[in-house]
Amino acid sequence: MTVNRSDSSPNDPRAWRSWLASRLLPWFHRHRRDLPWRDNRDPYRIWVSEVMLQQTQVATVIPYFERFLRTFPTVADLAAAEEQAILRLWEGLGYYRRARDLHRAARVLAADHGGRVPDDPDVLASLPGLGRYTCNAILSQAFERRLPILEANSQRMLSRLFGRTEDPRQGPARRWLWQAAEDILPQKNVGTFNQAIMELGALVCTPTAPRCDGCPLAERCLARQSGQQESIPARAAPPEIVSVREIAVVLRRRDEVFLARRPQGGRWAGLWEFPKGPIDEGETHEKAIERLLHERTTMRARSGAELLTIRHAVTRYRVVLTCYDAEYLDGDFASDFYVEGRWLSPKSLVDYPVSSPQRRLATHLLAPNPEPRLF
Repeated sequence: MTVNRSDSSPNDPRAWRSWLASRLLPWFHRHRRDLPWRDNRDPYRIWVSEVMLQQTQVATVIPYFERFLRTFPTVADLAAAEEQAILRLWEGLGYYRRARDLHRAARVLAADHGGRVPDDPDVLASLPGLGRYTCNAILSQAFERRLPILEANSQRMLSRLFGRTEDPRQGPARRWLWQAAEDILPQKNVGTFNQAIMELGALVCTPTAPRCDGCPLAERCLARQSGQQESIPARAAPPEIVSVREIAVVLRRRDEVFLARRPQGGRWAGLWEFPKGPIDEGETHEKAIERLLHERTTMRARSGAELLTIRHAVTRYRVVLTCYDAEYLDGDFASDFYVEGRWLSPKSLVDYPVSSPQRRLATHLLAPNPEPRLF
């Protein structure tokens, strides 16, 4: 049950504004992590970091962010880059649509705004991939715009602070939280305040086992007062796990291997891969290789040895990818699925953006003598 409050009650978020700033800002200055995107208030750096941090842990993002900024230090550099170069640098970070949207938005800014990220909510909101949270994060941190933010860490912290038991991802609860996030904003130091909320959620008000003893807001936290800090906010039931069996084929012709590029829509859009697909129920690997190559490349091959098995997860799917060697026999590449195919020397595989499982396969092939008869 949600803790009730009226707009005039002491639990109205507007009544907490001064107190929250007086507690959160000193705590943040003492405990904030030293993160590379906090070095300065360059809006481009903030933008790149916020995009990378979507559904990705900070520790994972840091090396990607540093490499990305070394390669594309400005909006103009990013706009001038080829998409394949960007995807190669993004490889392993996942959710590749983020990289393509970042690239498209950079091109708009380079063409129409002098390669700058402007202090203009309307312009930012019109760019590919920038929703309300990302726009407000950039504008508040880079330009001190008095705009709220709401993401996983802050919505969890605010739900507990104000005793909101509803699922924060649902409409009414989410609208309430957005309004609360706006009501509590101080008149100055807005960007720092927004970062402090997220940092408290990441370091103290964690999804499980929140460290209430180290929280600067513990004395007024309504979830803690009612003993509900572990159960607030409400969590949706986890999705059912689906097991998937797939096969990948390293098709070789003399000293070359065949790589194909996926279509622009769907998972791993635009990335390259050794031809792969699902294994039908009861199908042998020889039949699966023959069928897969026929359906997706129109080429024929003689199946060879198993190279390795890769287990990985994609959202709710648990995938077992078995990888096989195959020797090209005949046929020209044609496909209703892949948009392009190339015969490559194995050493050039490093230049092509592929998914993480496919990179593991490529790395295996380039290891010293993984299978003597391959190359």
